[in-house]
Amino acid sequence: MKKFSAIMWGLVLIAIGVILGGNALGWFNINIFFKGWWTLFIIVPCFISLITHPKEWLGDLIGILIGVSLLLACLDVISFSSLWKLLVPGIIILIGLSIIIKNLFSQKFDKAVSKLNEKFDKDDESGAVFGGTNINMAGKEFKGKNLSAVFGAIKLDLREAKIKEDIIINATAVFGGIDILVPDNVVVETKSNSFFGGVSNKKKSTPKGKAPTIYVNGMALFGGIEVK
Repeated sequence: MKKFSAIMWGLVLIAIGVILGGNALGWFNINIFFKGWWTLFIIVPCFISLITHPKEWLGDLIGILIGVSLLLACLDVISFSSLWKLLVPGIIILIGLSIIIKNLFSQKFDKAVSKLNEKFDKDDESGAVFGGTNINMAGKEFKGKNLSAVFGAIKLDLREAKIKEDIIINATAVFGGIDILVPDNVVVETKSNSFFGGVSNKKKSTPKGKAPTIYVNGMALFGGIEVK
């Protein structure tokens, strides 16, 4: 996905260069500084993110909605007074749709998480507030953990940990980030309840045969949780 995102940004820059060069040579006259052109700095990044990270579509769609609404207001298609009246209901509708869709397609995940949380030691928690925390479980048995990063960062290294059964990681990132490094011999399942943030599963290899599963139950608010 990183390569695809880079290609998309490359195409955007090439298009801008072609337009500026063509205008300079008199081949055409395309005004890229039209009314509301600055809204493209909201629309384009959100659109590229939506294509490259479709699972985390809510924040990107809200960003596109805000950007397009502001552009239409700048172009006098709608008034700014109507914009604010319609924008909030639109965002609420998108959040409602997100809740419905995620719950329809995550019943199996929720059941597994519920069972694991029942036997999980909820006191096993690590947090980072306005700072950073590195947790290395090399050579130790890992049975799950609660992670909380608020204006901070957490790195949980499980690459050499002993994981003998299915486990749960409840991760919350609020204006912060959480990186979870996992071994090759596990399966990773993720769920995201996020707003302008998300949970990204970048684990490349899939083990053959029966393997323990790490369930990452994530919540991100202007933050990110990455499994790799």
